[in-house]
Amino acid sequence: MDSDSTLLEDSSTPSPSSSSSGFDRDRHVMFLEMMYQLLPFQYQTQEINHLTLAYFVISGLDLLGAMDRVDKDKIANWVLSFQALPTNKAEKTTGELYGFCGSRSSQFPPDENGDLIHNGSHLASTYCALVILKVIGYDFSNINSESIAISMRNLQQSDGSFVPIHIGAEADLRFVYCAAAICYMLENWSGMDRQKTKTYILNCQSYDGGFGLTPGSESHGGGTYCAIASLRLMGFIEDDPLSRDNPSSIINVPLLLEWCLQKQAADGGFQGRPNKPADTCYAFWIGSTLRILGGLDLIDKKALKAFLLTCQSKYGGFSKFPMDFPDLYHSYYGFTAFSLLEEPDINSLFVELGITDVSAWRI
Repeated sequence: MDSDSTLLEDSSTPSPSSSSSGFDRDRHVMFLEMMYQLLPFQYQTQEINHLTLAYFVISGLDLLGAMDRVDKDKIANWVLSFQALPTNKAEKTTGELYGFCGSRSSQFPPDENGDLIHNGSHLASTYCALVILKVIGYDFSNINSESIAISMRNLQQSDGSFVPIHIGAEADLRFVYCAAAICYMLENWSGMDRQKTKTYILNCQSYDGGFGLTPGSESHGGGTYCAIASLRLMGFIEDDPLSRDNPSSIINVPLLLEWCLQKQAADGGFQGRPNKPADTCYAFWIGSTLRILGGLDLIDKKALKAFLLTCQSKYGGFSKFPMDFPDLYHSYYGFTAFSLLEEPDINSLFVELGITDVSAWRI
């Protein structure tokens, strides 16, 4: 996936909105195939996130039932080439993460002794690498999962949060989620102290019911998803707690449900925070939270679908806002949103991992 060719029109061209009255699967498949072959030059600034962009493309094709368009063996070899491996058992506990680097620019070759000159493994990149491998059906027994799990604990902080990389960065719910998803996929929870992590997550629930990215911060749609999906993956909340006689008591479910429902704006879309415009991606972040809680049927699905269709591009893909140009991030979460809405032309979603049910449950 290179990024040295312009495949999108510039902003001076006519409106990119779709003329289609429904979900345009075939055009979306063409959009993702184009991105698989050659990324537009606008993505050069995101080279550090190359694995993340690949996740959007490959998992997007899986959601659309178009995995026959890619070479799974080539994808597996490409993804595995980003894994950092320890040279001995002692290195797993010295502070570095032996996961996956996000791109070639964050990965340096080994020196003459076979030692890594620089280890740029990152929790988010490791999550993306593993979900790609899940999607293509790669055998996880071939992955050095122990080195990932053991070394990941090096990134956990005393309050239970995680930083994404050993050289230092912010700690928040995004990386807690990545850690939980990695442990879940590897079926190895030695990478975190779950009780400490649970405490950190619960400390992020705000007075209004939503979750901020850090304790005391404003409730946010993405942070709320990361909190609830993490707790679900970690086994601390049951699926569909609203349908239970005795729902989980570790979070304030009614208050959280009210906060989520209030985020559906007048135009039918979801906003990430109060007084912000609706944005395609929050249909996934908040919609998935509601799905885990068992409250997705409480939203106005018809209005949400209408909003999403205003963000569907005639070039394929979805934009952040109506009338804008599509990008991979919002395209992928547009596809997942339509999966939540049970669109016939798209596969069902395992919301806790952000991939199809079939890929998530594949052994």
